[in-house]
Amino acid sequence: VQLQASGGGSVQAGGSLRLSCAPSGRTFSGRVMSWFRQAPGKEREFVAAFWWNIRRTYYADFSEGRFTISGDNARNTVYLQMNSLKPEDTAVYFCAATLRVGSISVSLSTTYDYWGQGTQVTVSS
Repeated sequence: VQLQASGGGSVQAGGSLRLSCAPSGRTFSGRVMSWFRQAPGKEREFVAAFWWNIRRTYYADFSEGRFTISGDNARNTVYLQMNSLKPEDTAVYFCAATLRVGSISVSLSTTYDYWGQGTQVTVSS
């Protein structure tokens, strides 16, 4: 299974971008797909999570209210709509997926079995 992340780019502060993540090889319906990001010199941090079966979403504090994660079953794709972008949002954004069931901590990178290659988001002031 491979995850293909796309949609990154360069925008000015206040702008918007939509990231996409499409897994190949199998359907992840019923499991969790999430976005993380990593800025230069910093650790990878959780951004948002999406549960396919119950369509639940969960956000980090910094992304709540500005970012929206969603899933399209027909396209088997998860999106991250990012609005009101700030320079501190500059990072490489990664999508991740887990097949695990039961109680999991979606904000921990160790929860995930599969990762995309990352897509660069640059926000200028």
